[in-house]
Amino acid sequence: MDSSKFLIIGANGQLGRALQEKYPSAKAVDVAELDISNKSAVENFDWNNIEIILNAAAYTNVDGAETPEGREMAHKVNVDGVVNITEAVKKHDLTLVHISTEYVFNGARNPHTENEPFSPMSVYGSTKAEGDKFAAKVSKYYLIRTSWVIGEGKNFVRIMLDIGQKGINPAVINDNSGRLTFTDELVRAIDHLLVTHTPYGTYNLSNGGEPASWAKITSEIFKDAELSNKVTGIATAEYYKDKP
Repeated sequence: MDSSKFLIIGANGQLGRALQEKYPSAKAVDVAELDISNKSAVENFDWNNIEIILNAAAYTNVDGAETPEGREMAHKVNVDGVVNITEAVKKHDLTLVHISTEYVFNGARNPHTENEPFSPMSVYGSTKAEGDKFAAKVSKYYLIRTSWVIGEGKNFVRIMLDIGQKGINPAVINDNSGRLTFTDELVRAIDHLLVTHTPYGTYNLSNGGEPASWAKITSEIFKDAELSNKVTGIATAEYYKDKP
């Protein structure tokens, strides 16, 4: 497969970096090179020699999206940006690989299925769900929903490790469970879909193993790092009670 005809959008994120490592000859852009929320910027982008878009760009600040400014930004990137990309996909007859999230669901089902109705409980989840609707309207697409992505860059594991190394005993949410998904595994799955010409559609992808809470994962991080810090489990509602 000629990855020189790939365009990686969101190149500076965790997944974007892993995709560049897998496809070093791909063209890679981040917001400075292509602001997907800007319709004219997408329309005027040089789409020559591009056949596959790998869209790893998103506004992912779940807490920040609940603020007025964050809500606007989340909609611009996660909805308007996807609309703009899909217009380019249709105009230039491209294949779209679009990355989404388990936050489009409310977590009530285990496991989540590809045909499960949307049930987001946050602004972030709602904007991603809306973007998914547009991504699924193009003729050639892989819509990939994943969870708790961990790769090179700032992520939950590194944040908790830093907290532990500073001697802090954190209170961490214990009523929200999921699976960490490592970027190298996610890239391997994306590559499999493309190389094998798997039928277009929606795929839920994560690492294996039993789901665990953020508190449980934090305890495992400390254990692996041989840290003796104490982790206190706390309910989501309690955790956010005094936050602005």
